[in-house]
Order: sequence, then structure tokens, then C-alpha cells
Amino acid sequence: MQQKNNKFWIKVAVVGLIAGLIGGGLSLGIGNVVSGIRDRIAMRTPAGSNKAGGTSVAKNKANLNNESTKAYKSVKDSVVSVINLQNRQSSSSIYSLFGQSSGQSSSGKLQTVSEGSGVIYKKSGGSAYIVTNNHVVSGSNALKVIMSNGKEVSAKIVGTDSTTDLAVLRISAANVKTVASFGNSNDIEAGQDVLAIGSPMGSEYANTVTKGIISAKNRTIRAKSGAAATSVIQTDAAINSGNSGGPLINMAGQVIGINSMKLASDTNGSNVEGMGFSIPSNEVVRIINQLVKNGKITRPSLGVGLIDLSSVSQDQQSSVLKLPSSVTKGAVVMTITDGGAAKNAGIKKYDVITKIGNKSVTDVSSLRTALYKYKVGQSAKITYYRNGKAHTVTVKLTENDSSANSSSDSESSQQESDQDQQSQDNDDAGF
Repeated sequence: MQQKNNKFWIKVAVVGLIAGLIGGGLSLGIGNVVSGIRDRIAMRTPAGSNKAGGTSVAKNKANLNNESTKAYKSVKDSVVSVINLQNRQSSSSIYSLFGQSSGQSSSGKLQTVSEGSGVIYKKSGGSAYIVTNNHVVSGSNALKVIMSNGKEVSAKIVGTDSTTDLAVLRISAANVKTVASFGNSNDIEAGQDVLAIGSPMGSEYANTVTKGIISAKNRTIRAKSGAAATSVIQTDAAINSGNSGGPLINMAGQVIGINSMKLASDTNGSNVEGMGFSIPSNEVVRIINQLVKNGKITRPSLGVGLIDLSSVSQDQQSSVLKLPSSVTKGAVVMTITDGGAAKNAGIKKYDVITKIGNKSVTDVSSLRTALYKYKVGQSAKITYYRNGKAHTVTVKLTENDSSANSSSDSESSQQESDQDQQSQDNDDAGF
């Protein structure tokens, strides 16, 4: 009897378990069906909604004629691309009746070597004048200018100046409707908004405008070893290859600088962003006026070849130059040009120049910078050390004449390179 009761309750438990499983499955299935129907209802597109798509463009609330756009529009038509064309060179061997010689030969065909930017600043008669960088046009056999409307015209060089890296070009004024004006670069401040306009990476991107601020209004840099220290405007407006020669403008549309270079990496090779440099407009105007008037820039000369005192060993500073230990900076005279200003004043080889006027001379660069503040024909007081004693003489400055190079100066001037090395960099003759 007890055994029958146990079997009965086992059957009841099995039946209950099966019923529960079936009921749970039905509940889950019904729940999934209900959920699916609900999702389909939610995703159903209302009748007629496909006709308009449900999205529209609202009226633009931004000011499309703000200070920046006004400044850009006032200048953009005066900004051009400058194309440097040179004869195509080949290195194939050249045969002649007298044997074979190899080397560079010219095919006579012009090709684009580099591209830069420029800005039209003047119309006079049938000509228009463009300011750009010297390095943009350097080595050219021909120049082509692409106007803002895409029209190509030929350009001629009026004059160039490698020291300031400026050049003036002349084109026909027939297609010129807009010329830029210069603002006073002394009246600028760090933090001021500026625009850079040009053709970064070439004329394909002509009339590109970038915005930034003036990072520093009077930054002193030296482009290469031995070169004069140059005072430039530093900006974080994007400046890239091809922007060279283009204008840096203020929010009134005035040109306050000519974009010349950027710092791409530091001395450790680290990438640098947002460090571009522009030649101040006051310096630009001074140079381009002389180039248009004379075709060249006339600068004073001492008639010496120089090296930095820092490039001379301590032993030689003592034994050869006989300098007192207190003199640690200056420029050493290595060569003298016959008939030059320095020789006429009694300056000799191994004299160490430490001052021009009231400006201290720490190296060749600072000497050149101080010298170029004078004009040809003016007199300057030169302080130098000879045999351990300081002397001061008055030198009447003559015109820099590169043809007056002495042979030793010509050789030493080849030591300069584009990187700022701390090696013995003799200055070129006639300096």
C-alpha cells in the first residue's frame, strides 16, 4: 500500500513538472511575439513621411561678413602665386669629337622648380609691382605669376635682396584691379588677430587663408650661420611651403608682414607647430622702395673677413690674440680688403672687434646687424682689442662691393651653410 502511494505522488510530480515547462515555454513565446509586434509598430513609418525626409536646412545664423571675411575679401584679389621656372637639367654624358665628357646639360625646356606667393602692392603706368621672397625667385630662368582669377602672366625681376629675403617683380597692370596697402608694423601687439594668405603646397591651393594671432611682434632670428640677425613677426597662423612671399594682414586688411619662413623642428629634431615668421611691413617698404628705385640695396662695408671669437680655442685666444680673460665675445678680423674702410682706419688681422658705436659685438651676426644700421658714407666708432689692449677708431663706411673680395675671403665665405653651425664661419668679403 505504501509503495502504491509513492508511485502516485511521483506521477503527480512529473505531470506538474511537464506542465510547468510547457507553461513557461508558452509564456516566453507569447512574450517574444508581443515584443516583436510592439517593435514593428514603433518602427513603422508614418504615412506620407517619406515625401519630405523629415530634415530641413535652417537659415544660417552665423555672420558671413565678419571682421575676418571683410579683411580677406579686401586683399585676396591682390594675392598671387609665383612660379619659378628653370631650364631642365640632365646628367647624361655629352659626346664630342674630342672624346666623352659627362655632366649637367640643359635641354632648353623650362620646368617648374618651386612655387611661392606674392602680393601686388602698386600700380604705376602700365605696370604692377609684386613683393615676394628672394628665395621664391632665386635661380629662375623665367617667372610666371598666376592671378587670383587663374590668369597666368609673365613676370620680370625688378630687384632682389638676399639679406632680407625680399624681391620685387613687375607684371602688366592690364589684369590688375586690386592692390594691397601696408599698415605700420610698429603698431601691432601680441595676441592681435591676423590672417595669412597664399598658396600653401602650390597654386592648386591658391588664395588659402589661415587665421591666428601675433605670437611676438619683435622676434630676433638668424636664418643661417653668419647671417645678420633679423627682427621678424612671429605668428601661429598656419604657414606652409608655398606661403612664402604672401601677406600677413590685420583685421583692417592691411599688410603688416610678408610671410617668409616657419620653424618645423627644434635643434633636437622635435616637430614644432604654429611658429611662422613674417618680415615686418616697415622693413619691407624700406627695401622694396630701394629696389624699385635702384634695382639693388646699398649697404655699408668695413672691408673685412670675420669669424666668431667663440670659434677660436681658448689657447689661441690667449697665445695668438692675446686677449684678457674678461673678453669672451666678439668678432675676429681674419682678412683685410685693400683700400677698404677698416684698413684705412688701421685695423689689422687678428684684431677682435667688440663694439660698433654703442652696440656690443658678440659675434659676426651681431656685428653685421649693428653695421647695417648705418648708411654708406657715415662714420662709425669701432672698438677692438689688439695685443691685450682696447682701441677705438672712427671708420668712414664705404659701399659694400662684392667684387673687392680677397682670395682668402672668397674661400672662407664658402664655409657658410643653411644650418646654424658653431664652426668657423668667415664672413664674405667687402663686409
